Amino acid sequence: MGTLKDRLNDDLHSAMKSRDELTTATLRMALAAVRNAEVAGSAARDLSDDEVLAVLNKESKKRREAATAFSDAGRAEQAAKERSEGEVLERYLPQQLSDDEIAELVAGALAAGGFTGKGQMGPAMKAAQAAVAGRAEGGRVAAEVRKQLG
Repeated sequence: MGTLKDRLNDDLHSAMKSRDELTTATLRMALAAVRNAEVAGSAARDLSDDEVLAVLNKESKKRREAATAFSDAGRAEQAAKERSEGEVLERYLPQQLSDDEIAELVAGALAAGGFTGKGQMGPAMKAAQAAVAGRAEGGRVAAEVRKQLG
């Protein structure tokens, strides 16, 4: 199978052929974000699948936050649209970890690194994020690290 970017392009073409407007618009937005990330910096380059996943995670998070903001403002229709776009993006993201799985991975990372106190929050977070490997939001991981560090 090709890269994740190739899969996004193929799925975009399929959505265009089937006239699926939501999927078409969402994938166009996602591919635009990937292209922007490719040309950011001093020289244009192709992104690895992990970097493309990071861009998709960021876009998915934007959709969740926008849906919450629209819901709070009483704009249910716009909130539903944002949630639908988020669902399209979720198809390309790895399955999110449960709270128990996060606790287990964080405990292992803290034990392996010998982290014991809140003063070591930064290095502990780095180790925990590496263990989780993008399968959970940073806020959830940070909360668990704080809890386990005491």
